[in-house]
Amino acid sequence: MTYERILVALDLSNEADEVLAAAQQQAESSELPELHIVNVIKPLHHTHGTLVMGATSTFENLDKDLHVYACDVMSRRAREAKIPNHRVHIKTGNPAHEIHQLADALQTDLIVIGSHGRQGLGVLLGSTANGVLHGASCDVLTVRVH
Repeated sequence: MTYERILVALDLSNEADEVLAAAQQQAESSELPELHIVNVIKPLHHTHGTLVMGATSTFENLDKDLHVYACDVMSRRAREAKIPNHRVHIKTGNPAHEIHQLADALQTDLIVIGSHGRQGLGVLLGSTANGVLHGASCDVLTVRVH
């Protein structure tokens, strides 16, 4: 099967390079696909709540720093993979939801995302890959990362 538009969901770990490599391999089997990459930042106050009164501003500052770091990492990855800047997306919010919205907006044919293949509690609690898989309106390729 060939794909015209591929969205690659990447975290900021080194393992994301494996996911991007798998997406590029998939793209090679298609004729000039449009390859997009996305990183979704989950705001820290959504993840951890406000642990101490007044900590909200600390979380906001950390979120801003994380956004700058994500932009740097994703720009480097895009440069190395020869992906134009306008196909690099940094979103904030619930990762599965943001990936679905972007995939729909781009009319994506395929979403590529990494999965650690966790068992036990990781399965019970769910994962971003699982959330993307079960709500996508297009094909999803999960890449097991180590």
